[in-house]
Amino acid sequence: MSLGTGWDRWPLLWLVPSPGGDVASLSAPERCWSEALPPLRRSRYRHSRAALRQVLAGVLRCPPAAVPLHSPPGEPPRLEGQLGWISLSHGGEALLIGYSPEPIGVDLEPVGRPLDGAGLMRRFFPGPEQAQLERMGGENLRDAVLTSWVLKEAAIKWRQRTLAAELSLWCYDHLSGHLHHQGDGAQPECRWGVLEGWRWAVVGPGSRRAVLERWP
Repeated sequence: MSLGTGWDRWPLLWLVPSPGGDVASLSAPERCWSEALPPLRRSRYRHSRAALRQVLAGVLRCPPAAVPLHSPPGEPPRLEGQLGWISLSHGGEALLIGYSPEPIGVDLEPVGRPLDGAGLMRRFFPGPEQAQLERMGGENLRDAVLTSWVLKEAAIKWRQRTLAAELSLWCYDHLSGHLHHQGDGAQPECRWGVLEGWRWAVVGPGSRRAVLERWP
């Protein structure tokens, strides 16, 4: 098993409609784990892992069932055998899958997701970022807060931390487009964009070159 040819940019990103791939490719452990989940979560788990397998099969040049995926419910998915890093985000009616030879985090939200921009900003955003946004209002503020949110969720997945522990420590500079962790100074590459009604973000080495493609 090896990486396929023709991949000249990293990381790779795919937008996959839900439900995802063919569940016939699931491993025995994945089937077993899914049986313990409530019906709606079971369906989402099965289709998202099947989609991961089908997308990665093209990169790794193997059948979907042979992708060495280890992905118990509630844990970040990972590839065994040092074949790269993966990240997954559920957006309800779509999945965002990211693949890279280095750690990666992705996040996906509907562009029109309703939210209290001012309330979220005051509760979760650090002072310097609030100062940039305090003159905004209405739709502009909602858009800015949603962009910051998906970037920070992607950054937290990149480090494999938790939202509760890390969200308030990340500061996004809306002028420069840079992310900064106020605890340890981390400043990872990041990028966000909009595709077909979805706002997406990716964090990790090479992210500035990332392009989101629709699959299949």
